[in-house]
Amino acid sequence: MHMTFANTFPALMLFEVSRTANSMSAAGIVLFLIAVWAVKSEFGKARGLDKIASLANLCFAIPLGVFGAEHFAAADGISKFVPKFMPWHLFWTYFVGVALIAASLSIATKIQVQWSGFLVGVMMFTFVSMMDIPGTFANHFDRISVALLLRELSFGGAGWVLSGTVLGTSRGTSSGTSGWRGKTLIHVGRILIAAAALYYGVEHFRHPLGMPGVPLEKEMPSWIPARMIIDYLTGLFLLMGGVCFLVGQRVRMAATYLGGWIVLTVVVVYGPVMIAALLDPSTAVKVEGLNYFFDTLLFGGAVLALAAANPATAEELGQKSNQAPALSHT
Repeated sequence: MHMTFANTFPALMLFEVSRTANSMSAAGIVLFLIAVWAVKSEFGKARGLDKIASLANLCFAIPLGVFGAEHFAAADGISKFVPKFMPWHLFWTYFVGVALIAASLSIATKIQVQWSGFLVGVMMFTFVSMMDIPGTFANHFDRISVALLLRELSFGGAGWVLSGTVLGTSRGTSSGTSGWRGKTLIHVGRILIAAAALYYGVEHFRHPLGMPGVPLEKEMPSWIPARMIIDYLTGLFLLMGGVCFLVGQRVRMAATYLGGWIVLTVVVVYGPVMIAALLDPSTAVKVEGLNYFFDTLLFGGAVLALAAANPATAEELGQKSNQAPALSHT
């Protein structure tokens, strides 16, 4: 999957109707409608910051479907990134595309997420072992290679968090084998997301003009106001969230604030950048804009998955009950 993100198609011809961009956009719209329909009831019942946490599946599922569509629309280009030692490059490109779309539908509708989330994690960890780790060594651990490695690990960890959340809350399994497995998956996912958040937080202070969230090569356009402030705030959220995730304290609150901030930057920063890219005649620019938008949305969904996986504390529940309207006595 990581081979579908920004800068994948630098050699594509300019001034053409982009089947890839159109397919990705269409998939994003369709998955958005499906995910909104599936989450509307939960979102309506949630109160306060819980509304943000309820968007975890939506934010995680939509990008998977978009990248799955990209695997079909740009199969020839993506197949070149399949490791050379593997046969049938085009087959694996389509296979991953089908897997991404299937997982997207499952997570968006919350049907069999214990399996789809777990398998997304396995797929991401396979990418890491086969491509990201060798690439990181080959590039002498440069910051972009490390960022990509941690990105894939956080996506895989989030898939396990989603799976573990379902296993841990299934009726009659919270104290049994499934409950233990669920807690283990959530714990592993939390540590992986913490590692990414901490590294990304440091990178935002080292490179305060980059696009917020996942620190890659692209910088924020000069027409975006307060660029450095946005990056420093993002870095601060990432560092604070990463520490909370690592030590396992106030995870729900930290994940809600961090995930909410990442999703906000996707809308406010990446949204205009994506629209500008889609108006460009170059297919490469269109695809890059879409990839950056949905890549960062996926990371936001990964963080929000931690918020959804961690129940409210007794203190938080007490505050909510105190805020409930009292019955009138007549």
